[in-house]
Amino acid sequence: MNNTFFIICLILQVSLVHLTHFFGGTITSRPYNNSQTTGPIQMIVRERWSWLRSRYSPFCSPATIAAQTPLIGDSNSVACFVAGCTAYWPNTAMNTQTWCTDYSIPLDTASGEYYNTYSIPINITFSIRFSGGNWLDQLGAGWAGLGWSVVSRINTIVRPDNRINTSPVAVSLPIIYKLTRVQHTHVIQMSDFDGTDILKCRWATSSGNVNGVDECSGICNGLPGGVNAALTGINCTMSFTLLTDNWYYGVALQIEDFYDNAAFLANTPMSSVPLQFLFYGYGNTSGCNTPPAIVGERPNRACIGVMPNDNITLLVIVEVYCPGKSIVDFISTVPRGVTKSSILNPSVGRYDLVLSWIPRTDQYGPQGICMAAIDNTKIQSNQWCVTYLVGFLSPDVIKPTLVQGTASPIGTVFQNQTIFAIQTSKFVNRPTRNGTNIYFRNASAGGTIVQTFDCGWAPEVTYTGYTIVIRFPIAPWTPGHFFYVTMDSGVASGTEFCGPESAALNDPTFWVFNIWNPAVSSTTTTTTTPFTTVTVTTKPTSTTSINTLLTTTGIIITTTLPATTTATTTTTAPPTTAPPTTAGPTVSSATTESTVAVMYPKDFEDACKQPIGVMTALLMAIMMPVHTVAMYAAFTKYGSLFNPAKMKAKTRHQLRMRRVLQS
Repeated sequence: MNNTFFIICLILQVSLVHLTHFFGGTITSRPYNNSQTTGPIQMIVRERWSWLRSRYSPFCSPATIAAQTPLIGDSNSVACFVAGCTAYWPNTAMNTQTWCTDYSIPLDTASGEYYNTYSIPINITFSIRFSGGNWLDQLGAGWAGLGWSVVSRINTIVRPDNRINTSPVAVSLPIIYKLTRVQHTHVIQMSDFDGTDILKCRWATSSGNVNGVDECSGICNGLPGGVNAALTGINCTMSFTLLTDNWYYGVALQIEDFYDNAAFLANTPMSSVPLQFLFYGYGNTSGCNTPPAIVGERPNRACIGVMPNDNITLLVIVEVYCPGKSIVDFISTVPRGVTKSSILNPSVGRYDLVLSWIPRTDQYGPQGICMAAIDNTKIQSNQWCVTYLVGFLSPDVIKPTLVQGTASPIGTVFQNQTIFAIQTSKFVNRPTRNGTNIYFRNASAGGTIVQTFDCGWAPEVTYTGYTIVIRFPIAPWTPGHFFYVTMDSGVASGTEFCGPESAALNDPTFWVFNIWNPAVSSTTTTTTTPFTTVTVTTKPTSTTSINTLLTTTGIIITTTLPATTTATTTTTAPPTTAPPTTAGPTVSSATTESTVAVMYPKDFEDACKQPIGVMTALLMAIMMPVHTVAMYAAFTKYGSLFNPAKMKAKTRHQLRMRRVLQS
């Protein structure tokens, strides 16, 4: 693909508003079977809308979420507008009432989703629209009754790769709080089940677009002198500064997918997905204004593989940085069936929320979750989103085992070791996010980081099939020290869709190795008096039990703690009792011995010198006569075979025989 980096500097397509009851939404579609190439296509169309919670009674609550009834929202039709389209998309096909999935009492918002399967003729494309009024009841210039228009394009044309297209997916919170008069960068998380497609987002427009209709109604254009913004379409990144405190700004985007670079350059998308939401600008107040932050357990924009009917638990961790502030609520966008715990406060400055979910079989594919924490002064954390990929497994980094297991090296290794490798449970690629790191830590120095590699881009980290290989430019190891490896979430990423990620690994016993210290070998001279002087050679012994298995480097593994060497020699004085009755003197001594004989590389080399020398001499003595006889026989045979006199005599004999036969 050519270097396509589009920055569209425009007046941000927003409007300064007060709200009535519509807070935005999206419409996506995908085939039930993307390999079908004949007959009507069963298309699953999914809508998601956010509303003023207090408008719809009974209010969205944990009870209505669990019961999935009653539905919330307006009952307006999601209609097609191409001539003849009502034959396969009647006006009654879909309205905008949804199952409630989320709500926030402080923000007075409620969100929900609905999806159903529709039979659509093959090889057609058409757009559907939800339009209405009272998104906004007051524009900054004084307009009233501002309307909305949300448009999505459905495509059943068979692609060049003989599949039916799946539209892109983008998720967002309905309301995102931003400090005014400060420049912000906001990224919309886009993904596509057709992993090779090129994605781009653009501002929704009132005309001249692939949908052929007004995509944004009242929030297509900003006010004169309004908010200047830049949109980077290829990664859907907005840069902007909000100007007015306590105002909402409506944003309308279209996410589009292109089959290849030629289609991208020709601007011929296969589908077009709307995403509309709100920014809210708040001003600085006295005191600490640092917003809270969601810090885990998964990073922002993570992709996680799960299977239908799995019992999923996700811990959302929030840190609060201002004294006297606390988390009082979360605003969220979650799939159908997700439940939330009460807000937990396990320690000062930390708040947790536990999400639980059992994915349904009809939720196959990407399911987005977005969260933001709200403190007691109504300051909101940045948006945090993850995507669950239902029907696909995330790769696992396989725990190393002795001997010659799934990682190399382990156990005791040499100081010059620079190549490390570990295996995964499935084919993996490099992660799509920078800042996804592997850490090598020095356990003997309290877990300090010795080396960090960013797997998103570092050339020292390579991915080959089921294996991750790390190559150090220079070995940073300290002899005698113990080391372990930890990994961020997503170090191993699958190949499907958004790349389902491995979980974070923080266990200091998961992948452990220690550096061989040659200084532990010693030779000492011990004297016993008055009878004799002897030389005693001691080998290092472990202070704990020893595992006699070989490591992946061939060095004996000893312990998980540094080994020490001890030796004790007792010197005896002349006997004070009667002279001995034996023919010679006796010497008594006490030594501390290892319960297991440990042979180190140098000892092994020394022990093998003599037998290797003897075997080499014997082999030479045996093979030299054999070699001589074989060479003599070979040269004799060749000499006889190619002797000129014999060759001429053979030719003359052949001529005589030919004449005899001819006569």
